[in-house]
Amino acid sequence: MISDEQKQALAGLWVLKQMDLGNLEFPVIVGSDLAPLDDVLQQLAVDGYIDINARKQRYELSKKGVEYLGRTIDEAQTLVDELDELETAEAIAEIRARKLDLMRARFLWGWYEGEFDDLVVFQQRRGVSSVETLWAYYLMSDAFWTELARDFTAQLAS
Repeated sequence: MISDEQKQALAGLWVLKQMDLGNLEFPVIVGSDLAPLDDVLQQLAVDGYIDINARKQRYELSKKGVEYLGRTIDEAQTLVDELDELETAEAIAEIRARKLDLMRARFLWGWYEGEFDDLVVFQQRRGVSSVETLWAYYLMSDAFWTELARDFTAQLAS
């Protein structure tokens, strides 16, 4: 359903948004609670989207990262604006007709709308039976991506 590379890229968008909003800080040396994001953070640094603040020993959003976020926000806003009034089946058909990646579209929609800014609350709202309170583990888990896919898998099966 989703490749590890795609999962890492989308999780990177989640991290960048949290950094931009000032919701979270990410230390250069991550603790065990953030361990699943270590590769994500390193890739964001390699891509130039975040820089290391050596004095504070944490990652900070770079100018290139801000520009990338801006482009992605525009992409997500366009998607929401154009598809918001459609029924789920119609929106899925339109996304497929445009040859867009369905999982990316679903992620961007929720990302833009703030649906999973708090991943513990996201799980609670969705009625997840065993809520993972270590949100970084949940973000990188198959469970999160399966939960997102649940919104359109029933439509695809019919």
